Amino acid sequence: MKTLTVVVGFDQRESVAYHAFCQSVLEKSSIPVRFLPLARGAMKFYTETHQDGSNAFIYSRFLTPFLCDYEGMAVFADGDMICLTDIAELARLYDPTKAVQVAKHDYKTKAAVKYLGNKNENYPRKNWSSLILWNCSHPANRVLTPALVQEKPGSFLHRFSWLDDSLIGELPKEWNWLETEYDLNPAAKLIHYTLGTPCFKDYEKSDTSDEWWAAYRRLTDGIGV
Repeated sequence: MKTLTVVVGFDQRESVAYHAFCQSVLEKSSIPVRFLPLARGAMKFYTETHQDGSNAFIYSRFLTPFLCDYEGMAVFADGDMICLTDIAELARLYDPTKAVQVAKHDYKTKAAVKYLGNKNENYPRKNWSSLILWNCSHPANRVLTPALVQEKPGSFLHRFSWLDDSLIGELPKEWNWLETEYDLNPAAKLIHYTLGTPCFKDYEKSDTSDEWWAAYRRLTDGIGV
């Protein structure tokens, strides 16, 4: 398998989460990976025009096909995640007949407020877009230009409204297991701290916070030595 591109959400307010996620992928991956952070300052071709959103990459994630020159396969992942297994397993689920593949959550949140005091509203297809296995080559994704992403509302983008539903493939929820929102699952392959990464004091202790802190310690081990 060629190098897998992993596009990762980056927000300076929780930058440590980005690095902990990358650490968790690298230490388990059996294939070459390259990380592409969605850092606003590095995307001069895109202007964030949306006024809502709880993080800095809530809309730029839909630029993944554009950033990959509309070629090949790529993964988008929110930064507030930890990968517990070989990401090659996720890559092997790739279906070239689909434009995207996502975990199709259907739930109501347990918390009206999440990290940094952000509102946590319910909406259709909530958290579908937090982990996306992209077919960047699919013709249907060529509409995703910086201009279109700047123009379209969140309801259009996060519900994958540019696609026919038949082009939205499904991933096992174990590849986007929602901490606290879902019960503890020993079979989870990727944990999503959607309410708040353990780096925030209010969320430093949860069912799976030990997994996050373990990755963090491995990330920082030896610094200053």
